[in-house]
Amino acid sequence: MISDKDLVSFCQEALRIPSMSGHEDAIARMLQAKMLAFGFDSAEIVEYGSVLGCIHGKRKGPRILMDGHIDTVDVIDREMWTHDPFAGDIIEGRIYGRGASDMKGSDTAMIVAAARYAEETDRDFAGDIFVSCTVHEECFEGVSSRVISKLANPDFVIIGEATSTTVKIGQRGRAEVVVETEGISCHSSNPEKGRNAVYDMLAVIGEIRKIVPNEHPILGKGILELTDIKSFPYPGASVVPALCRATFDRRTLVGEDESVILGQVDDAIARATAKNPGMKAKCYLAEGEEKCWTGETIKAKRYFPAWLTDEKNEYVQKALKGLKEAGIEAPISHFSFCTNGSHFAGEAGIPCIGYGPSLEELAHVRDEYIEIEQLTKAAKGFQSILRELTK
Repeated sequence: MISDKDLVSFCQEALRIPSMSGHEDAIARMLQAKMLAFGFDSAEIVEYGSVLGCIHGKRKGPRILMDGHIDTVDVIDREMWTHDPFAGDIIEGRIYGRGASDMKGSDTAMIVAAARYAEETDRDFAGDIFVSCTVHEECFEGVSSRVISKLANPDFVIIGEATSTTVKIGQRGRAEVVVETEGISCHSSNPEKGRNAVYDMLAVIGEIRKIVPNEHPILGKGILELTDIKSFPYPGASVVPALCRATFDRRTLVGEDESVILGQVDDAIARATAKNPGMKAKCYLAEGEEKCWTGETIKAKRYFPAWLTDEKNEYVQKALKGLKEAGIEAPISHFSFCTNGSHFAGEAGIPCIGYGPSLEELAHVRDEYIEIEQLTKAAKGFQSILRELTK
């Protein structure tokens, strides 16, 4: 049986491998090898470079997926870290390193929990257990997961993001809304001969700020916040800008789709245009494109839906029962950030929960760490959830 000491060493090994988005090749191959060494029936590197491992039960039953991402944000301030971000040092019960909480600690705990459960039961359980280690989550929450859901076809998904071993049943979504105003360029010494796109943008922003986002009884308030504004040409030496582009971070709620998100902004543009004849403005969802370590290109609209799983769902109740059997108190709440659940639950409609080790606020921070107690507790919880789901 894989020991807690082995789990800690496994986590340290993962943290010693830098794996920023688009550079996950080394960690993907290491996790694939670990899955096979731990007795997984299969472990494949799939489209875009994610890893999908599987353990088959001897009896028919549900297909359970435990999901985590293996990419991390970059370390842009290494000289400011007290602990080497790629050493996996253990100090006073904490394992330090980039990705410790977000989310290599959980990745390793899920893999170990699945392997332990297979050994404990000699695979005499009902169903199939999958573990996915996905790429590019930090850029596109849930986009590489589309490949995973097609291959695994899960009945239930456990998102292993940090929850302090509590249970999350939903999250707000995220959309990147771009607004553009088009003016007429001219020399700034004669501004009356042109049309300043920035002034028009100010008028649009004034109307957008009047939008009151919806509110959900569980997920809370939607958000529409200006995050970026640029004028063109830039720098505009003695030139009235002909174009202005503003970006808004829109945190969405269940029931809000692309038409709702853009419709509110289009209405604001219409109000601004009515007050400023001749103004040209439009809005759309931003699109992103990134190169994967496999050489493939991953691209998508920057729109990741909100989701909420019914607390009474039978899989949710079984997962809660499993945690209770393990002696783990797991109050229910929701994620404050976006996860791969945007695809699994938000797009594909698959019931999901979030459950994993460590604190949400440790993600992306300097001197990121995971407590060993949280790591081992999470592995115990994952194993007990699997036990209950595959009876």
